[in-house]
Amino acid sequence: MPDLLLELFSEEIPARMQAKAADDLRRMVTDKLVAEGLVYEGAKAFATPRRLALTVHGIPARQPDLKTERRGPKIGAPDAAVQGFLKATGLKSLDEATIQKDAKGDFYVALIEKPGRPAIDVIAEMLPVIIRTFPWPKSMRWGARSAKSGSLVWVRPLHAITATFGLETEEPDVVKFSIDGVEAGQTTYGHRFMAPGAISVRRFEDYEAKLKAAKVILDPQARKDIILEDAKELAFAQGLELVEDQVLLDEVSGLVEWPVVMMGSFEQEFLSIPDEVIRATIRNNQKCFVVKDPKTGKLTNKFVLTANIEAPDDGKTIVAGNERVIRPRLSDAKFFYETDLKTKLEDRLPKFEQIVFHEKLGTQAERIKRIERLAAEIAPLVGADVEKTRRAARLAKADLLTEVVGEFPELQGLMGKYYALAQGEDASVAAASEEHWKPQGPTDRAPTDPVSIAVALADKLDTLAGFWAIDEKPTGSKDPYALRRAALGVIRIVLENQLRIQFNLVLVWAVATFFVKKRFGVDLDDLSKIPTVDEHESKLAGPIAVVASREVTEPFNIGEVMRDVLAFFADRLKVQLREQGARHDLVDAVFSLGGQDDLLLVVRRVEALGKFLDSDDGKNLLAGTKRASNILAIEEKKDKRSFDGAPDAALYKLDEEKALAAAIDQVKREASAAVAKEDFAAAMSAMAKLRPAVDAFFDKVKVNDDDPKVRENRLKLLNEIRAATRAVADFSRIEG
Repeated sequence: MPDLLLELFSEEIPARMQAKAADDLRRMVTDKLVAEGLVYEGAKAFATPRRLALTVHGIPARQPDLKTERRGPKIGAPDAAVQGFLKATGLKSLDEATIQKDAKGDFYVALIEKPGRPAIDVIAEMLPVIIRTFPWPKSMRWGARSAKSGSLVWVRPLHAITATFGLETEEPDVVKFSIDGVEAGQTTYGHRFMAPGAISVRRFEDYEAKLKAAKVILDPQARKDIILEDAKELAFAQGLELVEDQVLLDEVSGLVEWPVVMMGSFEQEFLSIPDEVIRATIRNNQKCFVVKDPKTGKLTNKFVLTANIEAPDDGKTIVAGNERVIRPRLSDAKFFYETDLKTKLEDRLPKFEQIVFHEKLGTQAERIKRIERLAAEIAPLVGADVEKTRRAARLAKADLLTEVVGEFPELQGLMGKYYALAQGEDASVAAASEEHWKPQGPTDRAPTDPVSIAVALADKLDTLAGFWAIDEKPTGSKDPYALRRAALGVIRIVLENQLRIQFNLVLVWAVATFFVKKRFGVDLDDLSKIPTVDEHESKLAGPIAVVASREVTEPFNIGEVMRDVLAFFADRLKVQLREQGARHDLVDAVFSLGGQDDLLLVVRRVEALGKFLDSDDGKNLLAGTKRASNILAIEEKKDKRSFDGAPDAALYKLDEEKALAAAIDQVKREASAAVAKEDFAAAMSAMAKLRPAVDAFFDKVKVNDDDPKVRENRLKLLNEIRAATRAVADFSRIEG
């Protein structure tokens, strides 16, 4: 079957747009082919700085013929209906129609045959539409065409279109169409400098080969492989090791069509700057890789650059040019770093009073004060020194005002650590400057030092409590303040460090801060200023009791906010556990018990419940419990009452009732004792003992007995099954 070759040749496409553009081109063309009945065998898209290319192979030579039946009016229908039917179907008379009978009568039916069109004609119609509607994130008009109505809008000026279609064994045809005066043909162009001449191509195989001969590597992955391997070999030859950077590699491969790797150097004096600053300077400004000494792990004064040309002087001029640009950049970075060292982190804090964090949540200075207070409350819960934690929370954001972070925002936190160490701060205090931002994403590590943990949790919980307090919660796919990431960060910190924290106690501090500020206009530290709180009450009861004792209706209900935030944590925990292979319904079953604010215990309980439900005892007990719940739901709805309360043992008629009651009493004791000891495996083992009695009960006992008292007693016994299983989870929330 024929193959399609398409190339859109233009001025340089920004590297960050190329990968998505290639994928969009493949998707749009293949989706349209399938919609037109042209089911292909395979497709692959490519991108270089100056071209998007697509090959689709195994396309049928023409569309399949279509036969459809169209039902018309009944026999004997008015003439207007008949004429409308003939016109719509293209029939000349009713003699060309067939008659179809059904229960409603006899109807005219037209058999419409639509012959398939040649695929090349279909492609010639669809490609201009795809090109004109291509979803570039940014685009432009250019030249004389820019003033024309309906002129092409493209990422960069489009110079040529290659479009051929045909069998491998035959000369392909040109897909004939034009876009704003650019005619599709068989001509493309090689490397801008080394082989700029026109190239005539037929199909993908000779297209790719001729481009390579003209110094263009079409496949982005091939360019990446060349850059990476050549850079490694160049570093290895000098006894050094390349610092790999996948994001930079992706970008650099989109800047060159013929990668040529070279090595340059800079002055030794710049190595006094932290490695990360050197790397950020060279990476951001010159798109170059850095290299390190494998013996020390420290950077050396070498860098690796990727040129787009084989220079006649073996690249000496190119290397010298890059060195000439990098030198003043590093000089600036060194100046910024040394200037930052002259001012202590704490001396920068007053400037935060002039910087607004959020118009409804106050300044950065107010936020730092909240984080410091909350971190001090969390510190004992995670084994951190309270004073070190206070100090770390106070300084953690200070590096945001430094020159280096202003130039390289991605170094926030890390520079704070360097500056804190340089001014003699404790190692844990310094580490918290960097680690309190973590984890930034699923691949980022979570902090492990207790001081860092306390500050990181305080930072994230203050963010969550604050935005909930002003009702700026995530909605649908919108999460402008990254609150989902903050919650997942809290969950990862807790689980990966095996922390036992009751979040109700922590959240009440975080939420109470905003409540007191809104309600009384003071901070938690200044409760004595509240007119309705006397000095004795503020000192004796403490802020939590004071807040809890007030009528809380305006501006928000503190309990409602806390429940909402905990529910948000439950949702995020379900996402986290689902990614790890756990069932989300088990998380619901545990959280629905209420009071489940210890995330580590929730996870342990979910794990134990999952293992139990994988066993035969677990599956059968779940089925029995659900049966009991379903019967109760029906009867409670019918009687408009619940069947709470202990059953009357005197009303038991059958041995199976007595056995079930005895089993429930035993399971309640054993499961409750095991849960109290946090031995969830033992609790599940205890639950398994309930299964035989439940099975026997449903096998032998009629729940809806004719005697109303016996019926009520048996329904209460079913309710006891439900109550017993709630010692470990709400089984009604479990699917299956």
